[in-house]
Amino acid sequence: MENKKIKLILIGAGQRGQAYTDAAARMPERFEVVAVAEPVEAQRAYVQKKHNIPDERAFPSWEPLLTAPKMADAALICTMDRAHTAPALAAMEKGYDLLLEKPAAPTPDECLRLESAAAAHGVRVLVCHVLRYTPFFRTLRRLIDEGAVGRVISIQHREDVSPGHYSHAFVRGNWGNTARSTPMILQKSCHDMDILQWLLGRRCTEVQSFGSLSYFRPENAPDGAPERCLDGCPHAGECPYDARRLYLNNKTSWLRPYAAQKPNPIDEEVEAALRTTQYGRCVFRCDNDVVDHQVVNLLFDDGATVTFSMCGFTRGGRYLHIMGTRGVLDGHFGDASVTLTDFASGKTREIPVSDARSDDTIAGGHGGGDEGIMAAFHDLLCGVPNVSLCDFSTSVDNHMIAFAAEESRLSGRVISLSEYKSRIRAQNAV
Repeated sequence: MENKKIKLILIGAGQRGQAYTDAAARMPERFEVVAVAEPVEAQRAYVQKKHNIPDERAFPSWEPLLTAPKMADAALICTMDRAHTAPALAAMEKGYDLLLEKPAAPTPDECLRLESAAAAHGVRVLVCHVLRYTPFFRTLRRLIDEGAVGRVISIQHREDVSPGHYSHAFVRGNWGNTARSTPMILQKSCHDMDILQWLLGRRCTEVQSFGSLSYFRPENAPDGAPERCLDGCPHAGECPYDARRLYLNNKTSWLRPYAAQKPNPIDEEVEAALRTTQYGRCVFRCDNDVVDHQVVNLLFDDGATVTFSMCGFTRGGRYLHIMGTRGVLDGHFGDASVTLTDFASGKTREIPVSDARSDDTIAGGHGGGDEGIMAAFHDLLCGVPNVSLCDFSTSVDNHMIAFAAEESRLSGRVISLSEYKSRIRAQNAV
């Protein structure tokens, strides 16, 4: 079955939907995109043209697509976070296997509903934890499995979010407000909760977290700052968050299409967006409420400990310091660089990362993760083994780490994962 061509339908043709179907287009022997549902006309038109989709299979919403007779093997669910559950459930009922953008759902209850539905309908669901599918993280996993550092005792993991990325996505953008989206630890860092569990191969047992929104608040606005950056802000020349600098002046910025909601927008379209949408607002005068920094402490069932830090005041990138009984691994995802220090010899050496991708940004395909997950999805549907794949229940379990971390941050308590999951499952069963 390895050579089977998988037919796909896409629900949600924003940046993530385009990224996965663009990757599918680079694998024409494996995939064919046969339908698209997306309310934004320019985004829908981009996918329709890219994949030669006829008008009768291009829809402004997912409902008519999923009430039509089943026309493909799998559905890609790439809507906004809070709009995942309804189309995912409807697609499962039709018998579609799913590639489901992360986070799988905005609440633990909805994650469990999706898990139950997948089992009831006998469909396969792959969550887009794309880090698992990168050459960089696969190299780290291989070295750990080979015993390069002995038994892993502790990991320090940083997710550094650059100021431009943070202000775009988590202040002005779609993920800045929890009620519209999800907590940042879930939306941005469920990647990381998943990858830590995968690297260790152990279950997380306890979670503790601290964090807050400290800087991007109205009281920190400089004197005279208007509501919008284009309304003559006197601090524009020195403000790193100036919308004109981030979206308009930088012609190659991956942020521009987000602001204009259009692939390859021209300056006039970007400027119009900055004058009318949230992307042109002063970062101190938005309705954002998600954290701008957070730390999470994790305890695993073999006694291994993890410290995870996410911060929006950095150069950007993911960094890992993996400490074992025989050595230490240091990795920088952005550079696709890995070094191994061996305690016995006292020597440090570079570890080559095969097929390394040095661009770990969204625009760069997450260091090969976007393409890697599409190849792995094909493997899943064709029954081909792939070390990065995991079942949907494992993904749901790893989401629970993020949900528990947010509960810990808000309550100030250490959360037992087993008690937390039992409580959520009991509530879901009522």
